[in-house]
Amino acid sequence: MESILTILVSTILVNNYIFAQFLGICPFLGVSSKTETAAGMGVAVTFVVVIASAITWLLQTFLLVPLGLEYLQTIAFILVIASLVQFVEMFIKKSSPALYSAMGVFLPLITTNCMVLGVTVLNIQNEYNLIETIFSGFGASVGFALALILLSSLRERLELIPVPKPMQGVPIALVSAGLMAIAFSGFQGLV
Repeated sequence: MESILTILVSTILVNNYIFAQFLGICPFLGVSSKTETAAGMGVAVTFVVVIASAITWLLQTFLLVPLGLEYLQTIAFILVIASLVQFVEMFIKKSSPALYSAMGVFLPLITTNCMVLGVTVLNIQNEYNLIETIFSGFGASVGFALALILLSSLRERLELIPVPKPMQGVPIALVSAGLMAIAFSGFQGLV
């Protein structure tokens, strides 16, 4: 139980994939303009990462390693992730058309989100068991969602204040993300 708690705290706060490892920056900046869209993306990424973590661990443990096909790891993992993203995309399109259109191109880009692939590969490299892998995937995606929601909330507030013209839009978002990364570095000694 202690290792699970350590994994969760580590992946959410200490080694946050956005702020500490700089993975998944494209959707982080692209979907973080509205909090509702950021929350929807956070839920979609959480579903994909948790399920992909479990499936890729099973695939690695029971198929790739026994057959000596470890060199196919990246291709196999991307195939699993792409399949899950297609499922999520169809579900969101059917259940919430407004959220689907708000996410736009960033929903199918979960497939190429380096954070999703990074989590699955790092779970294998860290030699986690299945339960640790699932919690690592959950923690990583919660950390990703937390980062998205924090930045989107900040960006919505920044729209209400006078920001110098050259800093409007992406520049102020990058500065804000950098300051948030510095703030999250304060968690380094926690685990």
